[in-house]
Amino acid sequence: MKKSILWTLFWVFVALVVNVIVYFQLGAEKAMQFLAGYVIEESLSVDNLFVFLIIFSFFKISIPQQRRALNYGIVGVIILRGLMIYLGSTLIVHFEWVLYVFGAFLIYSGYKITFGEEFEVHPEKNYVMRFFKKLFPVKENYSGTKLFIKENKKWFATSLFVVLIVIETTDVVFAVDSIPAVFGITTDPFIIFSSNFMAVLGLRSIYFVLEKIHSIFVYVKYGVGVVLVFVGAKMLFDPFYHIETLVSLTIVLGILSISVILSALKNLSPLTKTDPH
Repeated sequence: MKKSILWTLFWVFVALVVNVIVYFQLGAEKAMQFLAGYVIEESLSVDNLFVFLIIFSFFKISIPQQRRALNYGIVGVIILRGLMIYLGSTLIVHFEWVLYVFGAFLIYSGYKITFGEEFEVHPEKNYVMRFFKKLFPVKENYSGTKLFIKENKKWFATSLFVVLIVIETTDVVFAVDSIPAVFGITTDPFIIFSSNFMAVLGLRSIYFVLEKIHSIFVYVKYGVGVVLVFVGAKMLFDPFYHIETLVSLTIVLGILSISVILSALKNLSPLTKTDPH
């Protein structure tokens, strides 16, 4: 736990260093856009990591296997989101109205997160995983950290590789929310990708922190939902009323801070009650 917290702080520090470099190279406005994008991506990643926790629990994946899966998974996430950012930027250049579609979708996603039913993950129903199992033999209950093994001159995919497939395909669902959210802050592909990249790099360390304390932040998901609604509304009303990046960053940080404080108060409240006996 201590090691994971230190690594988490290290990656946050690295992101802030990059933010300073952006400030001196590209100016204050781009630096604020980077920081806002980083905060939004990091907060959206919390839900993503909770899903990873469910997937690892379902497949009974050991800690060493989890580390390996997260390493491979992070590389896959960077590649996937890079492609989605490129596609999104290309669409916006040619079809500016796509921004309004993104905005409406974010409002809908935020509403679903805040007021809708809990998002349920069923790893056993993952269609990509089921299709892969039909094409390639899988070694079930494998306890090592290899993705493929060879036995009796025959190659098998391990259960760890199957988990990696589930993680990557599940991340697509979350990327559909997170990528448009950053477009609500800026349409600069460099700022969008670099803020995403820095947020993703610290995911492995954050995961092992959340694994221990995930039950504490009960209201964070509602904060994330409100953030998505705010960013979506900002995109829709931008032609009529432009909100400066500094104001957007302040609002996003304020919403997330309130959700964290309320979560902490909820967990502390039983401790502050007086025992009647």
